[in-house]
Amino acid sequence: MKRYASRKEQFLPKNFYNIKADLKDLPKPPLNPQTKEPLKPEDLAPIFPMRFIGQEGSMERFIPIPEKVLEAYSVYRPTPLVCASELKKYLNTPAHIFYKYEGVGPTGSHKSNTAIAQAYLAAQEGVKTLTTETGAGQWGSALSHAGTLFGLEVKVFMVRISFRQKPGRRIMMEMFGGNVEESPSNHTEAGRKFFAQDKDHPGSLGIAISEAVEMAVRDDTAKYSLGSVLDSVMMHQSVIGQEADQQMKELGARPDTIIGCVGGGSNFSGLAFPFVRKRLVDDQDIRFIAVEPEVCPTLTEGNLEYDHGDSVGLTPLLYMYTLGMDFVPPPIHAGGLRYHGMAPLVSHLTKKGIIEPRAYKQTKIFDAAEVFLKTEGILPAPESSHAVAAAIDEAMEAREQNRERVILFNLSGHGFLDINAYDR
Repeated sequence: MKRYASRKEQFLPKNFYNIKADLKDLPKPPLNPQTKEPLKPEDLAPIFPMRFIGQEGSMERFIPIPEKVLEAYSVYRPTPLVCASELKKYLNTPAHIFYKYEGVGPTGSHKSNTAIAQAYLAAQEGVKTLTTETGAGQWGSALSHAGTLFGLEVKVFMVRISFRQKPGRRIMMEMFGGNVEESPSNHTEAGRKFFAQDKDHPGSLGIAISEAVEMAVRDDTAKYSLGSVLDSVMMHQSVIGQEADQQMKELGARPDTIIGCVGGGSNFSGLAFPFVRKRLVDDQDIRFIAVEPEVCPTLTEGNLEYDHGDSVGLTPLLYMYTLGMDFVPPPIHAGGLRYHGMAPLVSHLTKKGIIEPRAYKQTKIFDAAEVFLKTEGILPAPESSHAVAAAIDEAMEAREQNRERVILFNLSGHGFLDINAYDR
């Protein structure tokens, strides 16, 4: 079997895929935090650009990707799909292992897929500034880069523990022109609440979201941008799975297991949802495994209920698996997975038994990353290493059963800027 699939121009999708069009029943709708009534588009207008809101509520199966967005994608997409032949040999497994490598994106992760789309939609409306949060820094880097493409200022609240652990990400954001603040900060009411308790508070994505939303709401020229969780973000990321489907067909292989790490759910959904459609519509027998940190076990130990996406209560109420808006995860190195909630669509499919959640210890995922580096020559991001670890487990199970399997996982980003985490 060929080691690399082609990166043909025609493999780049011309449409985003919206899984809601293929679901027989939908997740419970988001609620207005004040009235507790189902959210209306105008309720979101103070926070998000209207074109983004339109995509969020859409039930169309395929939404055309704007030409300018396609141009920006074409610089790095289609991304590589690789047969992990050296990993297979090392594990001595009959399983065939493939990975979709999103680390070739402009800032080293899958996040650019939605950052570029969101920046374009905002610029089309005359928005001047986008505010956002970032955990490990991949999302903040991606949005800062996208801001340069479409002439937007970007203000990033970076979770404090990651700000201090990962200076390379901060430097990258600032080189793109992003304005980066530690969160919790002393610049917003939301931040001051936690900053006053402890100026060295490790922070969380929920707190950083509160700060970014507050800043957007009080500035008429600014809007907020979110890198995960929302339906439209899952839709933007569907370019990953659509490409992978074409590339796997070219290699003559059909995956029976799809794996991705989950924090808010975007990289997992991006790869998985186009294949979930094959299970929903074509009744194909495909497993979907979502892997999270054991210390932030949203899917495996959280409750499915309405909760705020932030830590102060500024955001709409989402029906999702959650550990509670007040939950502050331990300061693990996989900062992008330190989120108390989960995308409503991922939560919905988990409740229906289509997605299998799994939680791993940090030591296990670092061991898997080292094996992957030595065999495949790529250092995965700590977040992506959760998917690597699950792929190894599935391949080892296939060896024990002496059964051929086809495993596909999303290598959602490289870990070159996380090298200090591996050293620790």
